[in-house]
Amino acid sequence: MSLITWNDFEKIDIRVGTILEVQDFPKAKKPAYQLLIDFGEHIGHKRSSAQITAHYQPEDLIGKQVVAIVNFPEKQIANFFSQCLVLGVYDQSNEVILLKPERTVANGQKIG
Repeated sequence: MSLITWNDFEKIDIRVGTILEVQDFPKAKKPAYQLLIDFGEHIGHKRSSAQITAHYQPEDLIGKQVVAIVNFPEKQIANFFSQCLVLGVYDQSNEVILLKPERTVANGQKIG
């Protein structure tokens, strides 16, 4: 693993947002959901494709806060454009567990 500088880290815009909508994503290569996430007034709403179907049901995700990188360029996945990268950690089964703040914070709060 190569080291990065503080300037490299400062380029990554990691924010907290609240999931507003969840839809199945049958065209994805691996099981995934399409998410609509509210990152507050300054950033607004962004869409993301997330491979989190093993541990999460759509109805359980609505209203949950997540941590995401919001300054990646859009990435096309099948017929969907993902605008941010929701962060998580892989469990022992190689399935994603979402990262989230310990307490509720304002949407758009910057991680740093």
